[in-house]
Order: sequence, then C-alpha cells, then structure tokens
Amino acid sequence: MKKLLALASLLLLTACATVTKVDTGTNTVGERMSISLDSSWNHLDFPGIKPAQVWTMEGVTVDEFLIYAGIREGQAMHPENPSGSKQKDFVFHSSMQAEDIVALFEGVLTRDNSVFKLRKLEPYRFAGKNGFRFEFERIRKIDNVQLRGVGFGAVDGGELFALLYQAPRLAFFPRYQAQVEAIARSASLR
Repeated sequence: MKKLLALASLLLLTACATVTKVDTGTNTVGERMSISLDSSWNHLDFPGIKPAQVWTMEGVTVDEFLIYAGIREGQAMHPENPSGSKQKDFVFHSSMQAEDIVALFEGVLTRDNSVFKLRKLEPYRFAGKNGFRFEFERIRKIDNVQLRGVGFGAVDGGELFALLYQAPRLAFFPRYQAQVEAIARSASLR
C-alpha cells in the first residue's frame, strides 16, 4: 500500500509539472553554464526539485537528467521536503573534495531509502575545469527498478556545476549514455 501511495504522489507531482522542450544546439543553463545538444530533451519544472533542472527523454519515471548550474556555498540540495518531513538537508560547501560531493548526491538520491552503490570515481575535465566523473547504480525504493547512472562535476568560483543522468540499466541507460557523455564534453562556463 505504501508503494502505491508513493507512486500516486509521484504521478501527482509530475502532473503538477510544467514541461518545455529544450531544442538542439547550445543552451545556457543557469547563469554561467552552457551545454550543446544533438537532440531535443524535455525540461520538467515541478515543486521540490530546485536547485536542479530536470530533463528527460522518456519521462521522469523512466530517465532523469539532473543539471546543477551554480550551487553556491552553503546551499541545500533539494531543500523543499514534504510538510512535516524530517529529512536531512544536504548542503554544498566549496571546500568539498570529489568524494564528498558524490556522497552529497548519494544522500539526495537515497532520501527515499533507495540503495546507492558507487561503481567508479575518477578525475575528469568538466566544463574546462579540473573535475570528476562517477558511475553508480541505484535500486529505486518505490518500485525496485535497477538504475545505472553517470555524473560529472566541477567546482569553480566556489560554485558546484554538475550533471547526473540515471535510467533503468538494461535498456534506457545504454540508449542515452553516449548523448549524456557528449553533453558533458560540451559543457563550458563563462
């Protein structure tokens, strides 16, 4: 019954979302980051997702591309908890190392008691800065779907810039992984 209620609230939340098409070409995300797209994505805007932007190809219950464009010192990641919730807020600090930032994302992705497993963390040149790339697996609590994910990030001027993509591991993740990798390579900061 809890799973049904959680799924119903997710669908209701998605129903409250506004959807806009993100066209191919160079797109500015936030104040300082630009990325290039070879295909169109859908940008969903709904309560509780800030400071990230959520993009998807197939729908947010299938694949999710989170874009963090300029998370500032002391800013909470997804701070809008449901009323009465005692969920911990995960806060970015510019002194964090790559493994600390990945742990921050792990905390955000497991708030619902999903299971997260880091598969790889390596240095990576992201948005023209010394950053990191990581791969992970996640078992989503609400429906036990096994997801694969990849993330990229860098800190510049005390701000965090990052991309995270996750989708079901067998079909959808491999279908869009190359596009996400290309988007990460295209990222630049002003």
